[in-house]
Amino acid sequence: VMLNLRKCGHKDLERYYSLLEMDFAKEEIISKLSLHRALLNGSAELLVVYDEESSLEVAYALVLTKNLYGYVLLKYMAVLPWYRGKGVGIAAMRLINKRYADRQGIIAELTSFEDEDGSMIKGLRKFFARFGYVVVDSDYRSGAPVELMVKPIKGTFEIEPVEHRIIRDFYTRILNPFAMDKMIDIRPVRKPEE
Repeated sequence: VMLNLRKCGHKDLERYYSLLEMDFAKEEIISKLSLHRALLNGSAELLVVYDEESSLEVAYALVLTKNLYGYVLLKYMAVLPWYRGKGVGIAAMRLINKRYADRQGIIAELTSFEDEDGSMIKGLRKFFARFGYVVVDSDYRSGAPVELMVKPIKGTFEIEPVEHRIIRDFYTRILNPFAMDKMIDIRPVRKPEE
């Protein structure tokens, strides 16, 4: 099966927003208005993965693309329910990695809101690690603890000293100050004194 990636617009966002609301916890969902604004000013891209033969859409991702540091943030990625377990997620990740191959790196936020034993986060970590993502220490909450992983491309994975600036820089471009305060709580990582 040949899968490809298409950059989408406002109509597609309208279609995909309800899926987004099903796939992600409400605490981590950016308002539809903010996302439309972000698509408009180029600080986010909605990407849809589709099958070239049938043109059926099989997965989607929302990536925050504007950043002073040259990284992109993979904010949401999900495979449509009826295509899960068929390797679509792996193909989608490869396409996303290829799309941003000229950037410093790709940052992923791992959150899980219903994860008593931590198995969901472990699964996510393992999935991203397959594609060269590395866990970085962070002190970050967005309704629940957020774990950061980064795939270094042209840049380094050692973003800890500036990651609070990088993350805030993505979001100040798309969230109003009120939403920013409510959603994004990230602090500099305190290193234990040697």
